[in-house]
Amino acid sequence: MPASRASRPRRALALAAAIAAFAGAGWSAPETPRFTPEPSEAALAQGAEEVVVTHGYNFFGKLSYPPDFEHFDYVNPDAPKGGEISLWAPGTFDSMNPYSRKGRAGRYSWMMYESLLGSMPASGAGLPADRIGEAYGLLAWKVEYDPGKTWAIFHMRPEARFSDGTPVTAHDVVFSHELLLDQGLPSYAQAVSRRVLSAEALDDHTVKFTFAEGISRRSLIDQVGGVPVWSQRWFEETGARLDEPRLEAPVGSGPYIVEEVDVNRSITYRRNPDYWGWHLPINKGRHNFDRIRVEYFADDNAAFEAFKAGVYTFRAEGNSRKWATGYEFPAVDAGQVVLEELPDGTPPTPTGIVFNLGTEVFQDKRVREAISLAYNFEWTNASLQYGLFEQRHSFVQDTPLMAEGPPEGAERAFLQSLEGVEIPEAVLEEPARRAHSSSEGRLIDRRNLRRAMGLLDEAGWTVGDDGMRRNAEGEVLSLDFPISSSSSATLESVVETFAQNLERMGVDITVERIDPSQYTLRSRERDYDLIFDNYRAFLQAGTGLMQMYGSREAEFSLFNPAGLASPLVDAVIEAALETDSREEEAAALMALDRVLRHEFFMIPVWYNDSHWVAYWDQYAHPEEMPPYALGTLDFWWYDAEGAEALRDAGALR
Repeated sequence: MPASRASRPRRALALAAAIAAFAGAGWSAPETPRFTPEPSEAALAQGAEEVVVTHGYNFFGKLSYPPDFEHFDYVNPDAPKGGEISLWAPGTFDSMNPYSRKGRAGRYSWMMYESLLGSMPASGAGLPADRIGEAYGLLAWKVEYDPGKTWAIFHMRPEARFSDGTPVTAHDVVFSHELLLDQGLPSYAQAVSRRVLSAEALDDHTVKFTFAEGISRRSLIDQVGGVPVWSQRWFEETGARLDEPRLEAPVGSGPYIVEEVDVNRSITYRRNPDYWGWHLPINKGRHNFDRIRVEYFADDNAAFEAFKAGVYTFRAEGNSRKWATGYEFPAVDAGQVVLEELPDGTPPTPTGIVFNLGTEVFQDKRVREAISLAYNFEWTNASLQYGLFEQRHSFVQDTPLMAEGPPEGAERAFLQSLEGVEIPEAVLEEPARRAHSSSEGRLIDRRNLRRAMGLLDEAGWTVGDDGMRRNAEGEVLSLDFPISSSSSATLESVVETFAQNLERMGVDITVERIDPSQYTLRSRERDYDLIFDNYRAFLQAGTGLMQMYGSREAEFSLFNPAGLASPLVDAVIEAALETDSREEEAAALMALDRVLRHEFFMIPVWYNDSHWVAYWDQYAHPEEMPPYALGTLDFWWYDAEGAEALRDAGALR
């Protein structure tokens, strides 16, 4: 029997004493110099004929916000500070180190750390949330580089402090960069070490990066500018390693610190009143909650019941059944719980049933085609998901980058310009691949069943007297499909009905429902034939595309669950990284979408073009939401009057 909540040990990670040592009376931080466009002596010493001096970075040069901007357009600059927001997470956690392959990291355990250029908390988006490809100085107030982008110099804000009061220096930046190369994810370390030749602290607040020649200039300056910065002193004093799980989190320089960790139960982050960066325009109207609390539950059903009871107060809903029928409870009827569908301008996450291409049977594309025909989106959407979703076809669905018919114009010219790789005729002459259609009226679509049977027969997997499919050696076509026990009941039903159709084809499929920790381990080790997983969508070219879709790290990249290794995809990504304009980049990314769909390593499922959110009526957000982030933990805020009304009504404590 599990221990009670009260009997479980709590681990409090307080940093107040160390902060007080540096933030006592009489201490004042030095100020950031005023931005000027003149190159520094350090930049002029590099010998470049011209130096670009800027307050942020955009590969194509132009920044939307000027050096003296007051705040991002979409925030409420007068948003009040205070209150708590609480959310949920599934399963368990045993670490507060999200940078290791080992262990299961706690939700948002990376949010205490900052980088030279700003990043968006709790979101995959860049910053700001209303622009693509732009980043603005956070720990750095000025960036300098030569037009060829062979080096970059970041000038750091001298007032920046870690949460223990110690200064954030260029030496910490260099240490963090090298720590990731030495102890970080192998796919990251290999990719970056080939591109970034060195990192050097020119003085305490100036750091220089030198980049390799003969490579794309993409994802160089923004890559090093986005590295989380850790305290070198903390790592040296504790002896901690980045590649090992641990519950003690390194000190960070961000607006939040860890207040309390109750293993497998909850994590609480506290807004640091002594945070060094409250005065920055980049932070105006942001980081508004005093506390962010994450409650853990075994599964989605338990979490939903806890939300209804007010155990936590904000829920991003992904379950269509619950969204359609579950929110009929008294607090909703009384207006105490708000339901909203907010616009989402990002392409939907490319989620689906992923083939492990390392499985021998999936080397044959005909087998993958046949297996995919067991998935019936139309029936699934109508019968299990209340018709609330659309069928996803593309890796950049519903954006101008989505490939449609046969390639034309700039996209066709781009594909034909690729050297050293064969372009399949289907890619050049046929419309972009779309997900198959099925009958909505019944789970098994007989037309698709016949087609799948023919493909399996053609691939050498024929039906025996016992109804099972075997190859020439007599081996049964057996597949393993693990799912996490914390998954929603709807997802389990989707997988089970998919498996039923495979069984009708004569495929021996095992759907394993396993605990979250085991599931995490097996997914990292790629111990599966099929898995419900996702890749990342893209709106711009960058070397991160290689970690997700490239061949070089395909055998071990955590971002490439299929193990996709395609010379054609590699060639498209490499050429996309060499584009010199937005127009060329768009043509290249459309071609990438086309060839990824052609390679067919994932069965695309459903998507939603809106954010479904439910929350107790004590939060507010800007009336005009930015397109590229929901931003709940970033630019929403606490409504004290609404919270008081809920307490007066007895709805919340």
